Amino acid sequence: MFRTRRSGLVRRLWRSRAPVEGDGEADTRTHGPGGCCMGKSTKVSKSNPGTEAELKALTHSILKKIKEKQLEVLLQAVESKGGARSPCLLLPGKVDTKLGQQSYSLPLLLFKVFRWPDLRHSSELKRLPCCESYGKINPELVCCNPHHMSRLCELESPPPPYSRYPMDFLKPPDSPDSVPTSAETGGTTYSAPVGFSDSQALQESGERAHWCVVAYWEEKTRVGRLYSVQEPSLDIFYDLPQGNGFCLGQLSSDNKSQLVQMVRSKIGYGIQLSREPDGVWVYNRSCYPIFIKSATLDNPDSRTLLVHKVFPGFSIKAFDYEKAGSLQRPNDHEFTQQPRAGFTVQISFVKGWGQCYTRQFISSCPCWLEVIFNNR
Repeated sequence: MFRTRRSGLVRRLWRSRAPVEGDGEADTRTHGPGGCCMGKSTKVSKSNPGTEAELKALTHSILKKIKEKQLEVLLQAVESKGGARSPCLLLPGKVDTKLGQQSYSLPLLLFKVFRWPDLRHSSELKRLPCCESYGKINPELVCCNPHHMSRLCELESPPPPYSRYPMDFLKPPDSPDSVPTSAETGGTTYSAPVGFSDSQALQESGERAHWCVVAYWEEKTRVGRLYSVQEPSLDIFYDLPQGNGFCLGQLSSDNKSQLVQMVRSKIGYGIQLSREPDGVWVYNRSCYPIFIKSATLDNPDSRTLLVHKVFPGFSIKAFDYEKAGSLQRPNDHEFTQQPRAGFTVQISFVKGWGQCYTRQFISSCPCWLEVIFNNR
């Protein structure tokens, strides 16, 4: 029987759909047991055969209406799990599809099929910086590339206006701030922020400078040099196809610990830092959870900072400019070690630390990052 190339692409896409619990393929490393970093749990169970057959028929009928080149773009994004750079997939955003008793927009259905089977509403999504053409060409068309989106950790909080789905327009990030000054923390000299300044000083200097520096640590030892960040977004990874950014796999480490080597091998696609108008966002691109500690993630009145778990595919606003500007913790030992309070974010790969974990300090974690912001 003659089979067209389009039919072959559709079949490959269906085989690459996001697994649900009970498929034999579902992996909590990819989707997380609860799917949300703030402890909201939504169990994903395998649908009944009737619903599965209906979903397959609906997905096939939609994919067969998409142009062949667009199917190739979608397949590249899905099969590489976002590792390969893929362009925006612009499709009509107002077309509704019905699955059982529930209606979904075309983009939402594709995101459910290929990334998050438990996705319920577009308000749970946030656009990623790689979605450059989003909403620009034609307001009737929206990007349906599943790997140009992430899930929001705090589902009770709406996404920022500049990234609200589906009709958002890319806004240029603020001008990068000036170069950080030097400070000493933990016996290691590196750049640290010293405070805010207005944008007028930047315009007068006319210089493009670093908005943060990143240090990579293995337990108590810093590995490699500090990485200065000038671009609006940065990929930090161990092994990423077409990777461009801070490659941890290229750093020379003398650490022979089996745990460190095991965690290092699980960093994979790593994370993406993005500097956006309201703060700095972290997107977990890896197949394992990451753990984040930041002063702006917690109640200003709390005495200690919590460590937040971020599952794969989720984004979290790790650093909030507005909160950081007014944050003062004079009695918090952790922040008296810095020139200003709350300007450093710590991120651990795979292993957590703090009150809920056996490791009390991040320096006990196998592989972790320190992101030091320049807010001058």
